[in-house]
Amino acid sequence: MGREKWALFIAVCSEIVFGLSFIFIKMCVDTISVFTLLSWRSITAFTAMTLCALLGIVKIDLRGKDLRPLFLLSLFQPVLYFIMETLGVRFTNASESGTLLSCVPIITMLFSAVFLKDRPNRRQVFFMLISVAGAVMIGTMNGFTASSSAIGYLFLLVAMCSESAYAITSQKIKNFNSAEKTYGMIISGTVVFTGCALIEHGVKGTLQEYITLPFHDTGFLICILYLGIGCSVVAFFCANYAISVIGATRRAVFAGLATVTSIVGGVFYLGEPFSFLQGVATVLILIGAYGVNRGGSGQKPIEKNINPAASGKS
Repeated sequence: MGREKWALFIAVCSEIVFGLSFIFIKMCVDTISVFTLLSWRSITAFTAMTLCALLGIVKIDLRGKDLRPLFLLSLFQPVLYFIMETLGVRFTNASESGTLLSCVPIITMLFSAVFLKDRPNRRQVFFMLISVAGAVMIGTMNGFTASSSAIGYLFLLVAMCSESAYAITSQKIKNFNSAEKTYGMIISGTVVFTGCALIEHGVKGTLQEYITLPFHDTGFLICILYLGIGCSVVAFFCANYAISVIGATRRAVFAGLATVTSIVGGVFYLGEPFSFLQGVATVLILIGAYGVNRGGSGQKPIEKNINPAASGKS
């Protein structure tokens, strides 16, 4: 399998992992605070990634490197994105947040054109709009109601720009491999979210419950293992690698696959209904993803000396 085809394949895989995450979040989100979940997710990811580095499964060497680009990448994702998304969803409703966040690929395409001079052709723009149209259809499937929350819209806009800025920054950074980018993101998330969780539980007087939570709540443990190892380590590693090979714009269009995966997971795992319009929207997303990536964009890969068949190494 060629390097570009491999990157497309793992881009699909990463979005499938992200798409299934909602099932695990649903297991504990009603009883666990956001920062508690994000903190333990980051701690789990940090532990797993550190072990992988120590065992030589991934190559991480930050000695002598300028870490400022890595801090910038980590600021956009996960720190700023997760916080802004959470606040945005809280101040708006499901249809609004789902619809707005589904437009991230368009913002990423615009950012790529402005900051990377990677201008899409007309065919790519056309298929990108088709894919986003499918995602918007799903976001408004249960009816669109406006909350008219200006602050909520602002939070969601910042979240969208943060996700796009992450993709652009990941593509632009040349001195770090995919594992190092992912590790930097995990470390930042661990520091920020754990700090917030400690303050939250310190004020409430529930520090002991926070510290022992994964050891007496099996459902929470399963949740953070999937989110921490599956999403924060594996999926973000794949995302960073895919961006380095096929670029931010072509990778962004796969975001709709996470929505499709969420629908399929809801049907089979939660017994949710699957409507004809959902089927149409799914087809639009798949057609859009195929159209944007068909034939490539002629972009040169950024990372060097990466064997796509090597077991997770970069």
